[in-house]
Amino acid sequence: MKCVKVPLKQLNNIRIKLMENNQMNMEYRIKACDDFGYIPINEDVEGYEIVDIELEPLKRTAHNFSELLEGELNSEEIDNLRTSFDTIGDIVILEIPDDLIGKKQIIGDAALKFTKRRSIYMKKSAVKGTTRVRELEFLAGIDDTVTIHKEHGARLKLDVREVYFSPRLATERKRVMESVCDGENILDMFCGIGPFPIVIAKNKDVNITAVDINKSAIKYMDENIKLNKLKGNIESYCGDVREVSKSFKTKFDRIIMNLPGLAYTFLDVSVNLIEDGGIINYYEFSDSYETGIKRLKDACNKVGKEVEIINCRKVKSTSPGEWHVAIDGKIKKL
Repeated sequence: MKCVKVPLKQLNNIRIKLMENNQMNMEYRIKACDDFGYIPINEDVEGYEIVDIELEPLKRTAHNFSELLEGELNSEEIDNLRTSFDTIGDIVILEIPDDLIGKKQIIGDAALKFTKRRSIYMKKSAVKGTTRVRELEFLAGIDDTVTIHKEHGARLKLDVREVYFSPRLATERKRVMESVCDGENILDMFCGIGPFPIVIAKNKDVNITAVDINKSAIKYMDENIKLNKLKGNIESYCGDVREVSKSFKTKFDRIIMNLPGLAYTFLDVSVNLIEDGGIINYYEFSDSYETGIKRLKDACNKVGKEVEIINCRKVKSTSPGEWHVAIDGKIKKL
């Protein structure tokens, strides 16, 4: 390899000069030996001693997932590949388009190399059923679906085959947590493994009642309560919140309704359980806020209450033209 031979004390200054002039070969590692340094070059450079010496090639690091697939997939396939994926703890879950399923192993191996995570899985179905789980196919790494995900200082243990969890809601969970005041009595109607309750109770001195119909979710919820040092208190219940709530002897200052596909069917329960002046954090899939606002208003009107909409935001895109939207309403008696 052609190199510029320079005294060690001049190495850094000359290296910078060669880089600025695009004369340095960036694919090889600079070598230092005795009192001299050897800088790889693309072509002869006037004013320096040029020598031929063996250098160690630099390991090329891919800057993105698509770059790792160059040579394996054609440009059109790379363009069609959805390179965004969910990272949950040390597990990566990919969404691979139907026309690239035949190359799923190549894509999985590239994801393992690029992310340096333990396990790579592919989505085989949409989230479905009352327990909100999806089918997954193992692609690369170690086939182990249990992991611990870290978020805002909290540790969340889960099995990605048995429960639903979205790392993409981390910002939303932080937003809700920051809006909570110490002393609140909170109900999470569809708590899953407990990301909302755990993040809130880790930072605020509150009492949280957490309900979910998925037994595995509640099992991990209880483990997560033990895994984290909490300021607040969390009490978990397994079952349909419509039935479980019949035994509640208190109303709540805040109710979290993050079941965007079906939460609207439980609005009658939440408006009856909310304290006067309490907040409902309501979520649904929609192309706008109007439908959700109307649903909140209608549910309140049926029981002689009204809602003041205090915040609306798009949490994440779910499909072209549709969003996971958040609507925060303060519920008051008429």
